[in-house]
Amino acid sequence: MTREPTIPEGGPGLTADRHRESIDNLDALLEALPREIVDAVHALPEKEALIEVVLDLGRRPEARFPDSEVMLLDREIGETDIAHVVEHIGSFGDDNRAGIERTLHRISAIRNRNGKIVGLTCRIGRAVYGTIEIIEDFVESGKSILIMGRPGIGKTTMLREAARVLADDMGKRVVVVDTSNEIAGDGDIPHPAIGKARRMQVRTPSLQHEVMIEAVENHMPQVIVIDEIGTELEAQAARTIAERGVQLIGTAHGNNLDNLMLNPTLSDLIGGIQSVTLGDEEARRRRTQKSVLERKAPPTFDVIIEIIDRERVTVHADVAETVDSMLRGEQVAAELRWRDEEGVHRSQARPRPSPREQIGAERFAGLVGSGQPWRMEPGWRGDGSYRTGSAAGFRDTGGSG
Repeated sequence: MTREPTIPEGGPGLTADRHRESIDNLDALLEALPREIVDAVHALPEKEALIEVVLDLGRRPEARFPDSEVMLLDREIGETDIAHVVEHIGSFGDDNRAGIERTLHRISAIRNRNGKIVGLTCRIGRAVYGTIEIIEDFVESGKSILIMGRPGIGKTTMLREAARVLADDMGKRVVVVDTSNEIAGDGDIPHPAIGKARRMQVRTPSLQHEVMIEAVENHMPQVIVIDEIGTELEAQAARTIAERGVQLIGTAHGNNLDNLMLNPTLSDLIGGIQSVTLGDEEARRRRTQKSVLERKAPPTFDVIIEIIDRERVTVHADVAETVDSMLRGEQVAAELRWRDEEGVHRSQARPRPSPREQIGAERFAGLVGSGQPWRMEPGWRGDGSYRTGSAAGFRDTGGSG
């Protein structure tokens, strides 16, 4: 009798046996920190799992792990501590981020209203191998893929691995547009984690869309990898690239496809949405009202991957069909994939209500027409059910907790 695989609840412990993690030179980051804090970090029993060190003026320094935080010192951080770190890492970019050459470590600054740095987040860089096993068939298919999920869930890690696999294993010409040097690390030489993929840096985040087009026009890539598509100009650049037959693998702001549908800035990534007035005969044939919402154009991305956690993703394998179904108010049944010691498993995810069904056709049309973003924090529960949030009267679709 074949045992039916169970869907895991996720968590960092599940990845230990199946992912090969390589922590970048931790000492390179620690050298920028005050000696007291360095000693405290070295004394931590599980420093290999360290995610970031947080230094805020007037507060005790903190080490953050996947499931806990540890105070590193009894004293509060002073201005000299902040100045010590800034002096050792150099200047910050327009996005208030700095890095350490040839590592994936990242230091982000918090400034007061006068521009003075009053807080630092020192994030530990890791190259994680094996993360795209769960979606490898799509990565190798040549289709354009958009990866979504909450901050810190692993979107950039998956991008980095996709770039390496496509460049090294499949021999494709891959160009990474690295706006914050987060994919391939700081410095002029890309981090080995992207393999033979080439990297184009971006002088300032506002120019990301220009570098995306430059990459296609000047360097003949077969694949463009881009992190954090977040503006209308970047969405337009992505469409231009896709229309030239170049495979796109990128990430965008938002947790899932629902967010994109009602985000006026980024909805073009899924084809955009427009209101259409039907004739009487067509409205009767469709059995709908005369004013309906339809997709304006083919989606820029063929596939959308929603990361639930490091072991589970939801896959929309045909974005055009999925968006059309959602606009008609139909429930969406995506594919749920998860990974355990026995390999990758697939099943049909529980159908989730479309945005139109959740909030009503009239309000849905009003939100799309007004360009007002949909404020909600949806997500999948561990049992596979979908939590749509409580704002604006959104309802729960099953499960508890």
